[in-house]
Amino acid sequence: MGATEDLKRRVPEHNAGKSAHTAKFKPWKLVWYCAFPDKLKALAFEKYLKSHSGRAFSKKRLC
Repeated sequence: MGATEDLKRRVPEHNAGKSAHTAKFKPWKLVWYCAFPDKLKALAFEKYLKSHSGRAFSKKRLC
């Protein structure tokens, strides 16, 4: 999970190993995304998805 303004750039960067944190989990495949009108709302939703209830929501609704 993460936030970006350029999704077409971000996924290939992860798969190229440019992020030390995500390189060990490659290859990445985009299965879902959600756009928000501003960065603060996007970051708040990302924080929620990383919470216990957010993980349950994503397992039930997004996968």
